[in-house]
Amino acid sequence: MTGPLELPGVDATASALEAITDLVSGGGPVMFFQSGGCCDGSLPMCFRQGEFVIGDHDVLLGVVDGCPFYIDHRQYEVWKGTRLTLDVGEGEPEGFSLPAGRDRHFIVRSRVCEVPPRGAV
Repeated sequence: MTGPLELPGVDATASALEAITDLVSGGGPVMFFQSGGCCDGSLPMCFRQGEFVIGDHDVLLGVVDGCPFYIDHRQYEVWKGTRLTLDVGEGEPEGFSLPAGRDRHFIVRSRVCEVPPRGAV
């Protein structure tokens, strides 16, 4: 018998959850946005809620510790069969993203999800 199939979406490591808790307790709710890379960078961006405008076509991938995690709609089309895990890496954040702690930034790790065959129970 196998375990449950992994579904597309987003989850977080203990390090990311700790960083989120610190950010929220220090300044209020946050949100995440995963862009498609290039000029925007490829790391998830963390903002105070209301400081970043979500596009009409962008996708709410999930909620991490009460914080919405959106993805650019074009990137979603490429990654829609992928499970993202929010984590923390060393170094300063890109662009306007909030840090994940001193000299730390948010990153995502990805893994392709198993999709059950049609008609499988």
